[in-house]
Amino acid sequence: MTGTVYKSTGSWYTVKTMNGKFFECRIKGKFRIQDIKSTNPIAVGDKVQFEIETKNNKETGVINRIEERSNYIVRRSVKLSKQTHIIAANIDQVFLLITIDNPPTFTSFIDRFLVTAEAYSINTILLFNKIDTYDEETLFEVKYLMSIYKKIGYECFEISAKTGLNIDKVKSLMLDKVSMFAGHSGVGKSTLVNAIEPSLNLKTKEISEQHMQGQHTTTFAEMFDLSFDAKIIDTPGIKGFGVVDMEKEEVGDYFPEFFALKQDCKFNNCLHLKEPKCAVKLALENDEISYSRYRSYLQILEGEEEHYRTDNWDNE
Repeated sequence: MTGTVYKSTGSWYTVKTMNGKFFECRIKGKFRIQDIKSTNPIAVGDKVQFEIETKNNKETGVINRIEERSNYIVRRSVKLSKQTHIIAANIDQVFLLITIDNPPTFTSFIDRFLVTAEAYSINTILLFNKIDTYDEETLFEVKYLMSIYKKIGYECFEISAKTGLNIDKVKSLMLDKVSMFAGHSGVGKSTLVNAIEPSLNLKTKEISEQHMQGQHTTTFAEMFDLSFDAKIIDTPGIKGFGVVDMEKEEVGDYFPEFFALKQDCKFNNCLHLKEPKCAVKLALENDEISYSRYRSYLQILEGEEEHYRTDNWDNE
């Protein structure tokens, strides 16, 4: 039988068949896919083949094959730094939720996420949430950040999951697509999903006042069918985002504004550091590209992992 993985809890996978029936499945033996050293060989969104087995009058499935993925998004595994964690597979687009405070989302996190999405050819839309709670100064910061990312070519929207601002726009972008929702814990992913599809009634938690961070509500990635011909993958909150398996020479290619200037650099293999006649450095001096983006680029090159080791994927 063939189906799509809707939920992964580490050892069991919930798989939905073409005719709409769900089966709890496990893996037979060890999977090695395309030399990916992954902590989770099967991810939500994967298309799999499985066989039915019956024990004690209960039907379960044994997965024996994973179909080729159109794409997937990965991050560095927490406990085993040389391994990767596949967050989800076969995604049409990602909505990255961003909050300026309560909790803060730093540009280094946004940029790491965007670089990884670019590397795996996944379109990302930035949603600046909790817009109804911000004062004038914070709203100015939102406008400034949106201007940076819009200039690069990313779609950006101000939204409020609580008041419903621009929720219809988000829904229209989701039609006929598999959309993944991502961001730090506490940015309002579950509240947004509930605003889009109230019948799902996902758990939400208040921000921890002591640490001003979101409390972890989603433990595992899970896919949901929505009532308006769309699918959504809800993911656990991510504190840090370790970039995986990139050569220094290719990192700049995943910054679209750097890539556009690359041909004007004197050297083909320019790293945009101290090389002479570097078009990226010149654009930086002329305020044509954002300093925060360049700083993120340097951090990735230097291997600073932005405390990814202490994040909420620990329990997988």
